[in-house]
Amino acid sequence: INCFLCLLVYQGARAVVSRSFTDFTPQATFDIKKCNLHRLEEGPPLKAELTREQGLRYYRTMETVRRMELKADQLYKQKIIRGFCHLYDGQEACAAGIEAAITPSDHLITAYRSHGYTYTRGVPVKEILAELTGRKGGVAKGKGGSMHMYAPHFYGGNGIVGAQVPLGAGIALACQYQGNNQVCVTLYGDGAANQGQLFESFNMAALWKLPCIFVCENNKYGMGTSVERASASTDYYKRGDFIPGIRVDGMDVLCVREATKFVADYCRSATQWPVLLAYSACDATVCSYRTRDEIQEVRSKSDPISMLKERMLSNNMASAEELKEIDVEVRKEVEDAAQFATSDPEPPLEELCNHIYYNNPPLEVRGTHPWAKLKSIS
Repeated sequence: INCFLCLLVYQGARAVVSRSFTDFTPQATFDIKKCNLHRLEEGPPLKAELTREQGLRYYRTMETVRRMELKADQLYKQKIIRGFCHLYDGQEACAAGIEAAITPSDHLITAYRSHGYTYTRGVPVKEILAELTGRKGGVAKGKGGSMHMYAPHFYGGNGIVGAQVPLGAGIALACQYQGNNQVCVTLYGDGAANQGQLFESFNMAALWKLPCIFVCENNKYGMGTSVERASASTDYYKRGDFIPGIRVDGMDVLCVREATKFVADYCRSATQWPVLLAYSACDATVCSYRTRDEIQEVRSKSDPISMLKERMLSNNMASAEELKEIDVEVRKEVEDAAQFATSDPEPPLEELCNHIYYNNPPLEVRGTHPWAKLKSIS
């Protein structure tokens, strides 16, 4: 009898849950911030439609990137991650919004805040964290670290400031040459916006009408130096001069999605002009070079995850319990990934110099041989 009663209670609970899910709003339309335009007569729409399924997917993506980066920050401070570790938390709306607007067959290349895009391009969290800790199970087998992660149609993670921009233009040239109707999203930060090679790439892309979306993720600090101290003009969306540009709110995933979709369609058109997007984003969740007041203001007013969460809750597109369940699942996924990243073995010593030379290693030169004096320090 007790088992029968339990079954009735269980089935009743399931019925309540299923009824509550049918009560959710399946789709809603939201006003989004108007973008500033350069050399364009019209821009992205001022309204964006969001389905419940999309909202839950964006929320999970951004929450995963946030938790993954917070864990990476913890491991770095524990000196389990060594070398460089440039984090992406606070800027999750850019990665989630861009990925929602392009196709998996489109191309993407970025700078050294690459962990978020590595995840949205399909690499599991455990392979990202294992790469950061230098383990065999890392996406680059533990040899690349924070700035060198790759996936199909994703070309890193690049450590030289601004050097990925001409590479992105080259990828766009390949798309044009092959006639595959694909675009390349080429990302850089405000700290790289003054590099000469960017302007050379802009010139070539405009001359050859390459399907390239140049994206400046302006988080207002290039490695701790504010944009006002680094740039005579901070209107980065106008920096392409002869290239059309749009300034976008990079903290709103819907605004990012609509702007990226707009320019992707523009680049795929018959004219195939490149476009420059400038996303105003903020990594204020962990950075020590911001004032306490600035961090608090961003967290309270502009956090991309909180903004999406509030939209969904206030429009009955999800319940607080449902989003909390996603939080719990994401935390477990990240904790399991961290366990893997700290227990997986390091690459064997004899592997460390492989994948440097095309075929055979060179002969010993002046008494130096790359394999001769390797010693394990672990």
